[in-house]
Amino acid sequence: MKLGQIFFLICFLLSSYLTHSQGFLRVKGKQIVNEKGENILLRGMGLGGWMLQEGYMLRVQGIGQQQHVIKKNLEDLVGKEKTAAFYGAWLANHTRKIDIDSMKAWGFNSVRLAMHYNLYTLPIEEEPIASQNTWLEKGFVMTDSLLEWCKANKMYLILDLHAAPGGQGNDLNISDRDPNKPSLWQSEANQQKMIALWRKLAERYADEPWLGAYDIINEPNWGFSNLNDDKNGCNEQLNEPLKKLMVDITKTIREVDKKHIIIVEGNCWGNNYNGIFPLWDNNMVISFHKYWNYNNKEAIQKYLDFREQQNAPIWLGETGENSNVWFRDAIHLIESHNIGWAWWPLKKLGFNNPLQVKTPKNYQKILDFWAKKGPKPSIEEAYQGLMELAENLKLENCIYHKDVIDAMFRQPHTNAVKPFKSHLVESNTIINAVDYDLGRHSFAYLDKDTGNYYISVESERNTGNRGHMYRNDGVDIELEANTNDNYYVNHFENDEWLQYSVSVRKKGIYNFIFTVASENGDGKLELSVNGKVQPIITIPNTNGWEQWKNTEIKGVRLKKGKNVLRIKAQNGGFNFKAMQFISA
Repeated sequence: MKLGQIFFLICFLLSSYLTHSQGFLRVKGKQIVNEKGENILLRGMGLGGWMLQEGYMLRVQGIGQQQHVIKKNLEDLVGKEKTAAFYGAWLANHTRKIDIDSMKAWGFNSVRLAMHYNLYTLPIEEEPIASQNTWLEKGFVMTDSLLEWCKANKMYLILDLHAAPGGQGNDLNISDRDPNKPSLWQSEANQQKMIALWRKLAERYADEPWLGAYDIINEPNWGFSNLNDDKNGCNEQLNEPLKKLMVDITKTIREVDKKHIIIVEGNCWGNNYNGIFPLWDNNMVISFHKYWNYNNKEAIQKYLDFREQQNAPIWLGETGENSNVWFRDAIHLIESHNIGWAWWPLKKLGFNNPLQVKTPKNYQKILDFWAKKGPKPSIEEAYQGLMELAENLKLENCIYHKDVIDAMFRQPHTNAVKPFKSHLVESNTIINAVDYDLGRHSFAYLDKDTGNYYISVESERNTGNRGHMYRNDGVDIELEANTNDNYYVNHFENDEWLQYSVSVRKKGIYNFIFTVASENGDGKLELSVNGKVQPIITIPNTNGWEQWKNTEIKGVRLKKGKNVLRIKAQNGGFNFKAMQFISA
């Protein structure tokens, strides 16, 4: 190759790199920007449950919720060797390249890695030489792989120390804290280990532009001044130990890495910033966490004030665990104020996240035993259940909840409704009640119980979907007894309604047959077709909430192509399973 050709190739490759690389994120006044100075709105997902298990994600009851407690109880069931094999499979399967590729396709541009320190270094109690650090390759190799997957998708990786040495609070499970050992705040050795860990991470990733930021401590919750009466630090006024530790960590990071953003969190699960300000670094972001409260400006006003006072960006570093209505409203609120976010979590044994991990029968035996609801499983049963659970972690084995993703990325920006499934109506077509349209509350459906707001109003009964299955909207859904996939709508209350966008192959007159159940016979069902209300029918008493009977509306005219149907409980008190179309 001639010299001119080589020069041209180098210029082309450099130009291509600069075109596709946004460079290091940095702070510019109240914004997070890339190297071009463009505002970057982070839309991220937290990888909770991967490096650090929390008991609720595994549906654990009857024993402690911390990972080390769960692990000890598993060792009692199957032995240390089999427990180690399970955790090896868990770490290998929970998050892989396919997960990051999928998140990119859904619309995410960042990932928040919830790190457990014990994958990177030994606990202070296990160090061969006191006050020295033994470094473990496992955590660093996992982080390297995750960063490569993020880089391949042009996504930013945010490192979040979720479990600090000794544990950073009295909410034990979120940091895997053992209260019988010194906490982070009771041990200088734990604090020094944490500082050394952040230096090690900064040295390793100082030159990585797709490493978005260092979130140096997750949700500290500790009563420094009054541990007995304010154990989570929500009324703390000074927060001196927290600020000192964050300043010391910042100093050690800046000795080896002057480029990356540093994210700070206040006390009281990241929200109490008394005594923390003013900020001490010019490339720093203020994080706050938001759960189970109203989605109005008042709920975030103090953080908006922080942004103005400190002339620094704010970031919603963790939120989620609610209904689609809450998700949509929260994202609409914070994005309207140019605030990025990271949701929680990607997957767990639960339905209100993008990926739901299925519960194996033999693993359920373990849960029942711990909760004192069943006998102790055999070693073979327990181990099989654990390995099946680890296999179920793989994305391709999870249940994908497209309604959750729709609520997060489409619904905050449009009121448009679209079909949940393709409904082509011919004679004898059956549509399941739970397959109503995809869209916002009051546009695709109306339900009186839409989400969990207990932080704002403790007396409210709102929970969203009471059945906690199939979909994450406000509509209540249950699984029919002794079936695997026969879902139905229950708690159908007065004036609630469901919309179905259908495509009719041939125009004509159709009879509608509704499969319903009730124990009172007081319900009344109203059908409207393209806005035209049909004769109202009374729901019969079927002598049981899962004793199904059919009731009919005759002579309904449907046009060819798209038709919009609404099923309304003019008078509630019945369950709704399906509707069938019979050509008349």
